[in-house]
Order: sequence, then C-alpha cells, then structure tokens
Amino acid sequence: MRVEAGIAYPEGELTLSTVTVLLDEGRQALEQGCTCFDLAGVGHVDSSALSLMMSWKRAALAQGRVISFRNIPATLASLAALYGVTEFLNA
Repeated sequence: MRVEAGIAYPEGELTLSTVTVLLDEGRQALEQGCTCFDLAGVGHVDSSALSLMMSWKRAALAQGRVISFRNIPATLASLAALYGVTEFLNA
C-alpha cells in the first residue's frame, strides 16, 4: 500500500483473500501518520472490506486519531448501507 502525504492508497481487491495483508499494511500506514485512505484504486470488494475499514478506524482511535475514507466505490457504499454502517465509515 502506497502512502503519500498522510494518505494511504490501497489498490486491487478488498476481499476475504486480501484483508489479512491489507490490515497489516493499513496499520503500518497509520504508524506513518496516515489520516486518510483513498479507495480510488480499489476494484472488487466484498463484506470483508467493511470489516477491514472498521479495523483501521479502531486502530486509529486506539492511537487517539481519527481517519477518513475517500473515493469509496459504489459497491462498497451499497454494502455499507445494506449493513447499516454508512455513518461509521464517514464519521
């Protein structure tokens, strides 16, 4: 995962098969001072992506920081709405 100027750029799939690696990469991005995850480079997603994003948020909160997400793919926004967690992702 590329990190530039406090923004992390995950790319590719956010699915069950990739979340373990991405969880660690996101935590490393947070340690580097990341405050935003830009999801423009994300392709296929499943419900695991929501869990991943929530885990990143919890990790940031544990460090006393708040993170945001931008360029959330429509399919991921739809899943968040379905599960009733849209506000959590945008908070």
